[in-house]
Amino acid sequence: MLWSDPSDEPPDELREAQAMLRRAGLLLAVGMVVLFVLLGTS
Repeated sequence: MLWSDPSDEPPDELREAQAMLRRAGLLLAVGMVVLFVLLGTS
């Protein structure tokens, strides 16, 4: 690896966007589980 090569780390904006998408996906998954439980018990 050359000293002039860019680092492999993604920029801060991309890292924040990935974290936000991960949180949104987790929230969506939990919401779906809760919805299915509520629909199944009625």
